[in-house]
Amino acid sequence: MPPFLAYDDKDPHTSRTPLLLVHGHPFDRTMWHPQLTAFAATRRVIAPDLRGYGASPVTPGSTPLARFAADLADLLDALSVRTCVVAGLSMGGQIAMECYDRLGPGRVRGLVLADTFAAPETPEGKRARNVMADRLLREGMRGYADEVLEKMVAPYAHPDVKAHVHRMMTATDPEGAAAALRGRAERPDYRPLLAKATVPALVVVGTDDEYTPVSDAEALHALLPDATLRIIDAAAHLPNLERPQEFNRALGEFLTRVDEGP
Repeated sequence: MPPFLAYDDKDPHTSRTPLLLVHGHPFDRTMWHPQLTAFAATRRVIAPDLRGYGASPVTPGSTPLARFAADLADLLDALSVRTCVVAGLSMGGQIAMECYDRLGPGRVRGLVLADTFAAPETPEGKRARNVMADRLLREGMRGYADEVLEKMVAPYAHPDVKAHVHRMMTATDPEGAAAALRGRAERPDYRPLLAKATVPALVVVGTDDEYTPVSDAEALHALLPDATLRIIDAAAHLPNLERPQEFNRALGEFLTRVDEGP
């Protein structure tokens, strides 16, 4: 059976640890273009569109983070990927946490958690996510994309980066985005899981991220038993696009460490 998800799979057939890249909301796998370009020559890099995003099928209703993680586990099985580093940004970071819970350290050799946090949703946050889901179904994505563009990336970001981010948001199916919002509103508390993690982790955040500020990254870093914190200057919520060289340098150093083992 072919994989459920649309994906890019760049495989140079090396012995280095494969890298699974998990995009955030409301984006698609093209947000990882700078990382695919940088790393696909030397290691296998897999970048899927999550359920409801990009070219992957849309499921209406509610998509829990556990469903996203199950899709990714199925994709890894279909591609015969036995172990990998899982890197996720924002919602993708929480899905990476869910992947670690599902697959364990035997299969997830390292975690990259970018511009994300581990705490469960607050009652106010649950209401806000469900209200936004209703709005997206009613109005579509453009108004929302216009409003949040300069929070997703910094106001001073390069115009090409802004255009790419806006394009991803407006191309997202409102049903898929709404289902993810409703599912994410019910997410569990990942802090106990991370506190017991036995694999290395890289925590990354942009200095000007309003959604997940540096304090959230510092809390993650303090929680994880074996973590490195990298703060990317002059970036907001998407440092992998806003400052790709700095992001890739941090990611590359981390991947080398995972390849070399304890």
